[in-house]
Amino acid sequence: MYEYFCYFVIYSFLGWCMEVAYAAVNSGKFVNRGFLNGPVCPIYGFGMITVIACLTPLMYNKIYLFLGAVLLTSALEWLTGFILEKLFRGKWWDYSNMPFNLNGYICLKFSILWGLACIIIMDVLHPAIRIIVAEIPVLAGKSFVAVSFTVMLVDLIGTVVTVNKLNRQLAHLDEISERLRMVSNELGENIYEGVTAIKEKSDVIIERSEELKEELERKAEELKNELRKAYEEEIGKRFFGQIRLIKAFPDFKSIKNSDHLAKLKEKIRQL
Repeated sequence: MYEYFCYFVIYSFLGWCMEVAYAAVNSGKFVNRGFLNGPVCPIYGFGMITVIACLTPLMYNKIYLFLGAVLLTSALEWLTGFILEKLFRGKWWDYSNMPFNLNGYICLKFSILWGLACIIIMDVLHPAIRIIVAEIPVLAGKSFVAVSFTVMLVDLIGTVVTVNKLNRQLAHLDEISERLRMVSNELGENIYEGVTAIKEKSDVIIERSEELKEELERKAEELKNELRKAYEEEIGKRFFGQIRLIKAFPDFKSIKNSDHLAKLKEKIRQL
């Protein structure tokens, strides 16, 4: 178990390095990828210890190793995407535009790439890492693992707090937007009904009806301006981890508040 804990930390870090390199190639800039704030992507740690534990007996049969790696890593990625969506009401990555995808969580292209990557890792990288872990004094190794897991746990708690704040911000934006829509609808109906009733009663007070209409429209516009201002203030709020998380997952989609999230992303891109 000690060795697997070491592998988990090491591959979580190496996975983060790979994600950062991939983002740098695609965007030409540094993006702190991953769900956590620190330089780790735990899904890679889980993925590699699963592959090591289950597929080491298949090391000398590359076809079976490849197929097993494709199945295991795809299942883990699908399960992680599903759990994150249910827990945090958002889709953190989306392969829906890719051919042969499953629910947008996995697609054939990346499943094949994970399978090929696992063959290279198991053949070339892991033997070296296994030797390094074996050479580390056990006490130092256990201390390293303990500190790493503690930092990741604190990071996880902080990230969950950030995601919950983001969801609350989106919910508040939706509430303001809904109030703005209701105000427009209700005041529009009141203006129509009030002016129509006055005009039907007497031609003498038609002029008054126009004045009343203008007054109601002015008040309605003032209220809508207040709500628009509140919306802009809310969408302009920034908190720890918010910008990093959105930049780390550019394809993140909110289940209930996708329109407001798109506007928030645009605001952040302008910073």
